Amino acid sequence: MSINFPLERMRQKVDPATIFSAANKIAMAGWLAMVVAPRARFVTWWICGLGIPGLLASLYALLMVWYAPHAEGGFGSLAAVAAMFRDDGVLLAGWLHYLAFDMFIGAWMCRRAAAEQLNAWAVRLCLPPTFLAGPVGLLLFLGLRGLLTRGIAR
Repeated sequence: MSINFPLERMRQKVDPATIFSAANKIAMAGWLAMVVAPRARFVTWWICGLGIPGLLASLYALLMVWYAPHAEGGFGSLAAVAAMFRDDGVLLAGWLHYLAFDMFIGAWMCRRAAAEQLNAWAVRLCLPPTFLAGPVGLLLFLGLRGLLTRGIAR
């Protein structure tokens, strides 16, 4: 019996829509916790810095093992990436990748703001754009952080 046989059976039982919905709810709970308590170490380190991103990263890895070998395309060109993401399992893995990394960055922003004694509202302002458009929120945080730390240094 080949290892592909049990993996294939498990892959057929996985419903990407169910995982998508559950992952979104878990991520939303984490983001809400960061907005409510951006200075709480338990939230910004254990829940949103390690726990949820670790769970999402584990699901990502599992989905890539299950789906990527069967997907068309690859990473060699934009057209190849588009072809690869036509597979729902690979698309879901990509979404989990975004959720995990954006939350990890959001938690880092909260920890950095607390360590540098930045106003909690400044980081709260940056969390929604980080959740919705990761790099935009990060840029906003870095810009605000630069302005606020220069103001504090003066």
